[in-house]
Amino acid sequence: MILIDGVPARHVEVSDRGLQYGDGVFETCAVCDRRIEYWPEHMARLQAGCERLGFLAPHADLLRAEAERALEASRGRAVLKIMITRGGGGRGYRPPRRPEPRRIITLHPFPEYPREFAAQGIHLHACRTVAVDHPALAGIKHMNRLPQVLARAEWDDIATPEGLMRDPDGHPVEGTQSNLFMVRGGALFTPDLSAVGVAGIIRARVLALAEVAGVPTRIEVLAADALDKADEVFVSNSLIGIWPVTAFATHRWPVGRLTRQLQSALEAERSCRLG
Repeated sequence: MILIDGVPARHVEVSDRGLQYGDGVFETCAVCDRRIEYWPEHMARLQAGCERLGFLAPHADLLRAEAERALEASRGRAVLKIMITRGGGGRGYRPPRRPEPRRIITLHPFPEYPREFAAQGIHLHACRTVAVDHPALAGIKHMNRLPQVLARAEWDDIATPEGLMRDPDGHPVEGTQSNLFMVRGGALFTPDLSAVGVAGIIRARVLALAEVAGVPTRIEVLAADALDKADEVFVSNSLIGIWPVTAFATHRWPVGRLTRQLQSALEAERSCRLG
């Protein structure tokens, strides 16, 4: 199912600024039996992203109605993607003074990840491509994803489902499609994303669940060698939940106690069981 501005369609105008310049934002939502997980959080980030780009997001009620229409025939698990572009605008970077944002909603099958990824952990590729962004764009899920595309093209091993990206100074930032966490001395660390990176919905939930459990949390720029000192490492996003990381370069880690605790807490509040 594809809806463009609420109408079933398969084509976008060539003049659309999302196509021309990546001028827009998007959200990727997990769905279970037509229930959209973390809808308010996704809408808050989408609206913040549109504001950051300088145009008003469509009303959340309109997006909800269109999302529910797209999900009418959905059963079980699915993936709902919502894209908001600035709309048409002709040639040239200068945005129109009165943009008419375009709404694109697509429905996809849920990816069938091997259960072992969540249960036994994953290997993490060391990406050569660095994560770069402008501070004005940091945190939001804008449509310019070329660094992630280049990074993900570096390897093609199904046994290694994710890769770690660093900033130009070598600091660990995030996965190509996930947020990074590490545990050291009983505290939970995740990179500061105020300069580069996507502030994930599940990242925020993991931090909140850790605080409820009394686990100290730290959001900071991680040193280049931070993972050398980690006791546990894991990654997260809206589709995978939490995947423990057991291998990266020469490093090896067990699936740790805190990783398992947070996995269980996150699974308990979600609509679907992803394991």
